[in-house]
Formats: sequence, structure tokens, C-alpha cells
Amino acid sequence: MKKVAFIAVILVSPVVLLLLSQEFTYVGASKCQICHKTESQGLQYPIWQKSKHSASFGALNSPDAAFIAQGAGLQNPPENPACLKCHAPLFEKAPELKAEGVTCEVCHGPGSEYKKLSIMKDRVAATKNGLVVYESQDATRRQCLTCHENAHGISFDFVAGYQKIKHPKPEAK
Repeated sequence: MKKVAFIAVILVSPVVLLLLSQEFTYVGASKCQICHKTESQGLQYPIWQKSKHSASFGALNSPDAAFIAQGAGLQNPPENPACLKCHAPLFEKAPELKAEGVTCEVCHGPGSEYKKLSIMKDRVAATKNGLVVYESQDATRRQCLTCHENAHGISFDFVAGYQKIKHPKPEAK
């Protein structure tokens, strides 16, 4: 019996180690859009698409961005890490998604392992597979403040900002 248990541990250990060391990767908003564009899902993708978050990287090419950067002693906002850290937070981890700006996965984590419908239907499974869910408005606020706290000398009204971007899934009827 001890021999069988030992063999089982030897065979299962690599699988467990592989799962524990699994690195989640970013898939992009186009993958989120597949399911999160309908009214029954809360129109999450269209809300994001119409928001300043989806245009935050593009804003770095504006004359206003050049002016703000110059005032801060920075150059080339679309390539400057000091600007990108908030306007395209995935610029290092997923450079191919830089143009998405503040995309879904900036707040909700890399979707490679939770994007499957079978996993997304189970909140526990989805969070185990990398989905970040904010359990309170204060947790959401802390995430928002990583970029919005006194950005460019402008105070942030979380309540008003949250009203613009919130995208809860409607309750099942």
C-alpha cells in the first residue's frame, strides 16, 4: 500500500507543480467581448469601449498629453513608462495590448485560464484561474486609486468615476 501511495505521489506531483507554477497570460478585450457585450451580461464591453479607459493610450498622442508631459519634465508620452503605467498598464506584460489602454484585464487579471465559458460560469473556478473580483466598493476604490489618486494634480471623485465605469452583471431573473 505504501508503494502505491509513493507511486501516486510521484505521478501526481509534476501535475500539481505545473498547475501551481502556471503563469496566466493576457488575451485582450476582443476575447472578453465575445461574452460580455450583451444586455444579459451587463454590457460590460460596450461600457468599457465608450469609456475614457479604452481611449487612454490614444490620449497620450494629444497636444494636452505633450503639454502635461513637458510640465512634468517628460518626453514622448506614448513611449514614456511614467505615462504608460496608467494609460496602458499592460505595456510591459503584454505590449501587444498597449493600444487597448486600461483594458479589462488591467482590473480583472490575465484571462488565459478563466476565459472559457465553463470556467466563467463558476465564480470560484474563475478566481482560481486568475479572475480578479472585487468583493467590496472599497477594494474597487483602492484599485482605481493606483492611477487616479491625484493624477496630474487633479483630485479623483471615486463615486462619480465609478458611476461612469461600473459594469455589474444583472441579477438572474
